[in-house]
Amino acid sequence: MSDQGEPRRLRLLSYNIQSGLTTRKYSQYFTRSWKHLVPVPSRMSNLDGIARVLTDYDLVGLQEVDAGSLRSGFVNQVKYLADYAGFEYMFDQSNRRIGMISQHGNAVLSRIRPTAITEHKLPGLIPGRGVLEVRFGAGKDALHVLIVHMALGRRGRLLQIEFLANLMRDYRHIVLMGDLNCRSDSLEMGTLLATAHLCEPVPGLQTFPSWQPDRHLDHILVSPSIAVERVEVLNHVFSDHLPIAMEVRLPEECRVREPEDKDRIEELHSLL
Repeated sequence: MSDQGEPRRLRLLSYNIQSGLTTRKYSQYFTRSWKHLVPVPSRMSNLDGIARVLTDYDLVGLQEVDAGSLRSGFVNQVKYLADYAGFEYMFDQSNRRIGMISQHGNAVLSRIRPTAITEHKLPGLIPGRGVLEVRFGAGKDALHVLIVHMALGRRGRLLQIEFLANLMRDYRHIVLMGDLNCRSDSLEMGTLLATAHLCEPVPGLQTFPSWQPDRHLDHILVSPSIAVERVEVLNHVFSDHLPIAMEVRLPEECRVREPEDKDRIEELHSLL
């Protein structure tokens, strides 16, 4: 990303970090389930490893991040990662709070100053899912980035896709990334791509489980106006998911910065 003028190339990363926990086999979801409730030293060392991965990127979307609770040792993982990896701008969206035990949600880390941040609650059969919408620039040529963690069940995902398609219907330049909990060849993905007018440049990239990936659950989708130059899954096993990375080139008309007199962050909370 260029430091002068409008950045034309962006390095993107989407990562479900499982609140800093590593999983090596399915049985550990049961035998180590207690680690999801209390602080453990390995969580901090994993966060350090994750932060080193993030340093190479301009814009990062995180899922299953903890904003500061008992299980994280009351460390805001979003701020910790942003400080370690040198991101000036960071925002978190806590979608599922369980008292003092956990603050579970999405987050964005950015080297570009956003113009607006909007939090949305996603519909679903079980509450606790959300989408974090980040806007860069203003007007029809703004860049809209959405970080999402969708439902486990198909019915819930289809409700959420309808919501997302309505949200994005007037946007021209879009990046949607996150743990969508569905395959590239699924009914839900086909519906999302068709109704939201998005593309998946390289379908079928396997990201889960991290120790032996055979499912493509994590995705970065873009509007046709955005040119994709590289896509890859990174072999970093700090979570039960692998991160997915993409390098894109923005169209000339896409403006990610407003004039100086409007260069401010407007935090909008649309808790629908």
